[in-house]
Amino acid sequence: MTSVLLKSILIGNMRYTKKQFEAEYPNDDACLEAVFQDRFGNVKFCPSCGAETKFYRVHGRQCYACKWCSYQLFPLANTIFRKTTTPLTDWFYAIYMFSTHKNGVSAKTLERELGVTYKTAWRMCKQIRLLMQQENEKLSGEVELDETYIGGRHKQSDKFDKKQPVFGIVERGGRVKAQHVRATGARVLLPIIEANLELNSIVNSDEYRAYSSLTIRGYTHTTVNHSTLEYVRGNAHTNTIEGFWSQLKRSIDGTYHAVSPKYLQSYVDEFVFRYNFRGVAVGRVLLELASKPV
Repeated sequence: MTSVLLKSILIGNMRYTKKQFEAEYPNDDACLEAVFQDRFGNVKFCPSCGAETKFYRVHGRQCYACKWCSYQLFPLANTIFRKTTTPLTDWFYAIYMFSTHKNGVSAKTLERELGVTYKTAWRMCKQIRLLMQQENEKLSGEVELDETYIGGRHKQSDKFDKKQPVFGIVERGGRVKAQHVRATGARVLLPIIEANLELNSIVNSDEYRAYSSLTIRGYTHTTVNHSTLEYVRGNAHTNTIEGFWSQLKRSIDGTYHAVSPKYLQSYVDEFVFRYNFRGVAVGRVLLELASKPV
């Protein structure tokens, strides 16, 4: 289990208010110190001279130096802040905004809030979404599978034309994983299922043919028949994953309006992250992730 997930569990349902945020990060120096402590706070020995040391802040530069040999550590190197000329306070506030806007933050909103150019705001949004990439841990227990399509509007006869397929797996009461896929056939979906779902899991889905071989692959598989308007049969349903798709589509439509296929996965990652860290002070989680190399 990652330190970020452990931290989110310890934080629990605590709020992280704007007043708390401003008290912790009043200026760029406080932001840089926070990144340094998260990334190098446990470093007791200098990587260059090997002596036990403390690192001090170099005046006028975004780095820290060994008090014995002056070896320098750059906290922002290889992070989302690398080579940025935008103040760290603006970056941290943008990250805080992502944690409090449950339907996402558009680049135009960030442009207005921070007083930066649209190009800068768009890049900041893109970099912040890198913090929300999905983990590799497999799902288990009782899960639901489903696929959906995201994209423009077309006449009914070719309603899937140019729409982008997204496949998802959700644990009931747990985490979700979702992936932008090239197609929704068995050759594409079954390897994704096996890579992301523990054997012997209980799988609920509709009667889509791509899932028909799940039983012989080591899963307990139950279905509901949507074509006959059957949506729940006992404990078999796909309502959880349908709810996730609903939130994803409403947010993209209401906040971002349109998403290109090239960047669709990063937006999917964003809403997977929001779902998986629901109920915790996600602002602190994101700020800790921001100090890690990407």
